[in-house]
Amino acid sequence: MTAPIPSDIPDLPALPGVPAALLPSPVPATAVVTPVRRPATAIFRLLTAATAATAVTMELLLGSPAEVLSRFTIQSSILLTLVMTISARRAWTARRPLPAGLTGATLLYALIAALVHHLLVANASSPFAVPSPSTGWHAITNQLLHTAIPIAALVNWLLLTASGRLHLRQAAPWLLYPMAYLAFSLARGELLLPGTPGRYLYGFLDVAEHGYKSVLANALLLGLAFYALAVTLVTLDHIRPNPVHHRTKTGFRLGPPVG
Repeated sequence: MTAPIPSDIPDLPALPGVPAALLPSPVPATAVVTPVRRPATAIFRLLTAATAATAVTMELLLGSPAEVLSRFTIQSSILLTLVMTISARRAWTARRPLPAGLTGATLLYALIAALVHHLLVANASSPFAVPSPSTGWHAITNQLLHTAIPIAALVNWLLLTASGRLHLRQAAPWLLYPMAYLAFSLARGELLLPGTPGRYLYGFLDVAEHGYKSVLANALLLGLAFYALAVTLVTLDHIRPNPVHHRTKTGFRLGPPVG
């Protein structure tokens, strides 16, 4: 005859090394979403990168490499070439896209180069206007670097990049590069001898003609405009429709995560 089970059995202590409760371990979406190759996107980005690389190479062959590489437009175009090339490969192989902070910064710098050129440098009514070449290879590269390539970068962002990935906290760090370029440009001007051609590559940064007070005031105004442009990009990113739609079929996939 079995004894009755007592009702006051104390709780057994937890075994050492065994968690009292299982921690949630959600499966990331990248592990179950079917990888999607985007060959058309990859081709567009690769063509954009090739065009930017060609324009930069032509500028290097036509001018002084040291001076050419000192221009904001050239530096931002080189960055755009690298980012577009890597983004093209990831779209072709269905891998995770580059961080939005990097692609957003690249787009911002391309737009800054275009807007500064068209509003301040090539605008006849601007006090900092300089004559632009109307014929020859310089005229072609000028239009590619300041018009065609920034437009292509904008089209890639609007039509081929997922929306809602930019954040307002990224806007201020994006300005670190323009600030560094300002310091570089002023230091370069101080190191070059007075009268050296291209000592200051942009009229609004020409300390020899305008003085530091005016140049720093111009830089402050431009910095505020650049920040406003960055905030505008973030805002548009959250209100524009998402052009990237993945297939709904899911399934586990072994290998590197994709996006």
